[in-house]
Amino acid sequence: MLEHIELFFKSIFIDNMVFAVFLGMCSYLAVSKKVATAVGLGAAVIFVLAVTVPLNWLLDKYLLQDGALVWLGEEYADYNLGFLSFILFIATIATMVQLVEIIVEKFSPSLYNSLGIFLPLIAVNCAILGGSLFMQAREIATLGLALNYGVSSGIGWFLAILAIAAIREKIRYSNVPAPLRGLGITFIITGLMGIGFQSFGGMLTGGDDAPAPVEDTTAEVLEKVEAPVLEEGEIKKEELEENEVSYNDLTQK
Repeated sequence: MLEHIELFFKSIFIDNMVFAVFLGMCSYLAVSKKVATAVGLGAAVIFVLAVTVPLNWLLDKYLLQDGALVWLGEEYADYNLGFLSFILFIATIATMVQLVEIIVEKFSPSLYNSLGIFLPLIAVNCAILGGSLFMQAREIATLGLALNYGVSSGIGWFLAILAIAAIREKIRYSNVPAPLRGLGITFIITGLMGIGFQSFGGMLTGGDDAPAPVEDTTAEVLEKVEAPVLEEGEIKKEELEENEVSYNDLTQK
């Protein structure tokens, strides 16, 4: 259970598709002018990631990995179909995107018209393909974790586009300098939001990676500063005094 919770929050905040790895930026910038449109596209991305990541996990587990075909028989244990990963992953994603497009056009024609070309372009959204490739690279162990990773990655992308859409709607009434209007101020705000999301990095580590306490560091520095620095002549003088004491002790004995 703890593994699911950690993966969920980490995928949303720390490994956010937009702010951590800059995937899906074209749709993020183009469809973030209105909150309503951003919500529709974000919901579509959550659905596609929630379906395609577990499906591609099954394909990777039982078809693409080295030795995955052993379930067909021992003679197929040496086959490795990993070179087909991109083709099969994209085929799965394109199928799901077509399904989403049909559903949105049927039940919400206004949202379908507002999304325009960007709805079918989800099929080539690098955030969608990146979710399946990260799932494969990180060797997610179970189907449940793969579903969790797909849903949480989609929620992270949804929060990113929703936040920037809300800010861009407010910015229209702000006095932004002329050279920064449009994509300029959007990139600046995106960078600041990325810094804010990365600040969640210590949330799951509990501060284990934090630097040494300031008190210890300060004590070490003070110890070095207060240590006596002897000149070369002073060192010899002390050595002579010690040798003289030892000689007197021997003569008295």
